[in-house]
Amino acid sequence: MSAGRKVISKNRKARRDYLVKDRYDAGLVLLGSEIKSIRNHNINIGDGFVQEQDGELWLMNTHIAPYKEANIFGHANPRRPRKLLLHKREINRIISKIRESGMTAIPLQVYLERGRAKVEIGVARGKRRYDKRADLAKRDANRQIERALKER
Repeated sequence: MSAGRKVISKNRKARRDYLVKDRYDAGLVLLGSEIKSIRNHNINIGDGFVQEQDGELWLMNTHIAPYKEANIFGHANPRRPRKLLLHKREINRIISKIRESGMTAIPLQVYLERGRAKVEIGVARGKRRYDKRADLAKRDANRQIERALKER
């Protein structure tokens, strides 16, 4: 993590439900009241996903609560689609990976960098139930090993 990065929100479900292959940092097109709300940590990206529309990438189903001190003009829908800002080459790379079977793009975290809101998106494959169980068993075994070493 760089020095100027302040993490606002993390998608905790992402690591559990998906196997992340690639990560990209993208800017967000926001309204003034939305960025103020994000600075107050009033964002939820847990159910979010990235969708392609007309060669552009859009962040869907993320909830940014309306900023209380602002007028609600333009920010009537807290779950509205928000455009992602990436280089054309990155957009094409992500779109080609999303079109593969079983691949999706999800937001991993939202952070502020030099006052601007950015989102880290990951191109991922959904885990099957047995993958989740294997990860849980592996984590449990590592925890027991750590305890045994600590008691020595």
